[in-house]
Amino acid sequence: QVQLVESGGGLAQPGGSLTLSCEASGITLNRWSVRWLRQYPGEKREEVSCISTSVGSVYYEDDVNGRFTVSRDNATGTVLLQMNNLDPEDPAVHYCAAVRSCHNTELLYVGKGTQVTIST
Repeated sequence: QVQLVESGGGLAQPGGSLTLSCEASGITLNRWSVRWLRQYPGEKREEVSCISTSVGSVYYEDDVNGRFTVSRDNATGTVLLQMNNLDPEDPAVHYCAAVRSCHNTELLYVGKGTQVTIST
């Protein structure tokens, strides 16, 4: 059974940072492209970032480009999303998903998400 688990969410201050982690069981995450998504209350999930497999190409949504960094920890087989300079528009549930490629919209495996909250 394949499971993706996100961790690292929580409460941050405006301008602060959080690092989300995505780990998988049942698949080897290094062999998959991984997409990070967010979902605001009452809205559809939308892409935040994606990292491809071997060549490690990365993609970012415009409003996080320059603030967020997606990377792989090959030693642990996890995918990280470093979120810097968080702003009040960032609170959402963040998900990671295993995909065939960053150009393929189909989410093959999706975690249950981790909540990011910004203090006001």
